[in-house]
Amino acid sequence: MNVFLAVFFGGGLGSLARFGVSSAVTSGFRNINPIGTLTANIVSTVLLGVVLYLASSKMGMSDNMKIFLITGFCGGFSTFSTFSYETFELLKTGQLWFATANIVISLALSVGVLFTMAKNI
Repeated sequence: MNVFLAVFFGGGLGSLARFGVSSAVTSGFRNINPIGTLTANIVSTVLLGVVLYLASSKMGMSDNMKIFLITGFCGGFSTFSTFSYETFELLKTGQLWFATANIVISLALSVGVLFTMAKNI
């Protein structure tokens, strides 16, 4: 498979997965609620850790499959731009503590989850 097609299809599927997870988590909320984005980012990070583990083992994962899953799917599933937008909106509406908690929790959980999973690779 062409590398560009691998990223394209993986990214599209990851974006759909993010939309589904975020919609399910935040259904019923009217205002900015970063919990859906946080959930999608954490799930994507767990998937990234699993893919990195599988790619490092003797399973013979092709380079195109790694690009499809890591750059495409996980890249489309996680989202820094939505995280940034939601944090900006929280700050703009005066919700400083919620915005700060969103930043700290998002970074700590994402990096912590990947570090915990990847240290065994």
